Amino acid sequence: MHLGKLTRINLTGIVILLFACIAGAAMGDRIISPTAAGQEPPAMTIGQAMILGVVEGLTEYLPVSSTGHLLLAERLMGIGDSRSNSTKERQRTKDAADAYTICIQAGAIIAVLGLYFRRVKQMLRGLAGREPDGSRLLANVAAGFMPAAIIGLLFNKIIKAYLFGLWPVVAAWFAGGVAILAVSWHNRKNRGQAHEGLSLEELTWRMALVIGFAQCIAMWPGVSRSLVTIVGGMMVGLSLSAAVEYSFLLGVVTLGAATAYDALKHGQMMLQTFEVLPIAIGLLFAFISAVASVKWMVSYLNRHGLAVFGYYRIAIALATSVWIITGTL
Repeated sequence: MHLGKLTRINLTGIVILLFACIAGAAMGDRIISPTAAGQEPPAMTIGQAMILGVVEGLTEYLPVSSTGHLLLAERLMGIGDSRSNSTKERQRTKDAADAYTICIQAGAIIAVLGLYFRRVKQMLRGLAGREPDGSRLLANVAAGFMPAAIIGLLFNKIIKAYLFGLWPVVAAWFAGGVAILAVSWHNRKNRGQAHEGLSLEELTWRMALVIGFAQCIAMWPGVSRSLVTIVGGMMVGLSLSAAVEYSFLLGVVTLGAATAYDALKHGQMMLQTFEVLPIAIGLLFAFISAVASVKWMVSYLNRHGLAVFGYYRIAIALATSVWIITGTL
């Protein structure tokens, strides 16, 4: 893949930074954004916005579920927990917090647009009828997006009502971790096959549609859109590198549509609840951390595969279960 020289970011650094963010969320960050005596604390501090931005950027394109991590970080920091006795006001605050976690995805989207500018340019040339390969890739991305667009619009309210909670996320984290380890075991048994397969140019619209339906599973927070689209790509015959690249490109469209939808629907409420500065800071930190995360992930997967993410998902699922049971969350 044409990403230029990869940054020298190792697995230990990524994991330490992610756990540091979760620890920071658990400990609070009022020192970064102090509240004067007698003043009501803000709905979101600058420090909290930084933490959420980094968590979003690091996890959006890793197969660990950004939504699950953001829900966990929000719960640890108490974001979205209104002190109002009004049920309507509490729901309004929760809706604003949920919209925030979706809208700061824009920072990660911009990062991938920059890193994969060659592919984006190719699709734009295809849209203008000047490059057949670009037209075909654009059609395949559109085919992959359609299932999520239809199912998302039909079931968006049900998904948010019943699945945006920590226990559903824990279940998805654990199941996804086991699935990754099973796939990794299969790949080790058939050594080398993960790096064999079709290139992105050989992807057909039917194969893209299968990946698109697989992506719909990730509407369950904790599953991970990156995970199911990468595995879906490999299942239809793509090489690991081609599946990762297609997952990123499909994510630009899917996440972009979700971000635009929530921004239009809940944007005013989000601005009234959290104000402009925390939102802007969340976007900025999501962009910076996504650039680092994507570059590292491409390099790591080409050498080691998915297994480490399976172990991580199981570990975070077990840790979160303990936090819930002991009343920490």
